[in-house]
Amino acid sequence: MPTRLHLVRHGATELTAEDRFAGSTDVPLSNEGRHQVAALAERLRRDTLDAIYASPMGRTLETASIIAEPHGLEPIEEPDLREIDYGRWEGKTRDEIESEHSDEYEAWQEDPLTIAPAGGESGIQVLARALPVIRRIVQQHQHGSVLVVSHKGTNRLLVSSLLGFDARGYRDRLDQSPAALTILDFASVTRARLRVFNDVSHYEGVPERAFQRRLSRWWSRPGC
Repeated sequence: MPTRLHLVRHGATELTAEDRFAGSTDVPLSNEGRHQVAALAERLRRDTLDAIYASPMGRTLETASIIAEPHGLEPIEEPDLREIDYGRWEGKTRDEIESEHSDEYEAWQEDPLTIAPAGGESGIQVLARALPVIRRIVQQHQHGSVLVVSHKGTNRLLVSSLLGFDARGYRDRLDQSPAALTILDFASVTRARLRVFNDVSHYEGVPERAFQRRLSRWWSRPGC
């Protein structure tokens, strides 16, 4: 049997609703986010989970705890699964960043894998810390089933790398909605197959903003 990894993004926060960059900023789930996660927990209630891992941020630990409760598990913190640190962009909207740091933002839009905001991290730096964690988890739980709660940017970078995609396009080509479920099966620590991606069918009444607002300009243009 393959090793199954359930990769989850935390539920919505107030900064999610405001479309702000919140990587190293520690914000709690909103009531909407808790509802989303509770729906996911109910969906996974009858699944077998051997362990649950999470980024140490408040929003990811709360998400992991809600999902873990029916399984009698305690989430295991993994600091290197935290979100991208956006440096001086933290807490700001895209419009504010485009106005205040236009050249820096333009360069980052073109290549977020290798370019970082001042005081922040590049995609490569995130992968350098997060990918070894995933490989270790898969190795420790061979032929088992585990769940990992992380973040929008980190999850997209991990999926890109694990499936052999060009990670430079992770922001434009992949999405992660709040409390979304992605499932990967591993034949080995380096052989992953995508089974489910960005699935939010477990909760109803998803606000349009969860799908219409993007931090990528390519999907914010009229008609997209």
